[in-house]
Amino acid sequence: MTLEAAILKNIEKLPDSVKQAVFLYTEFLANQYAEEKPKEAEKNPENRQLAGSMKGTFVLPLPDDFDEPLEDFKDYM
Repeated sequence: MTLEAAILKNIEKLPDSVKQAVFLYTEFLANQYAEEKPKEAEKNPENRQLAGSMKGTFVLPLPDDFDEPLEDFKDYM
């Protein structure tokens, strides 16, 4: 017996009011599954690029000594 057949056999035993509730629940699950399927590509939210997420990070105009070597790296040059 397949899973679908077993589910239908159990549903046939239920009163009509409960069958309506089962129908609504299965409809909810089907809709939820349909919405989640496209989101599988976005499983890792860290990889998402949000437009404007770096706003305010860079200050313009750049300071005059922007291209000068940093003192912290003097030993390596």
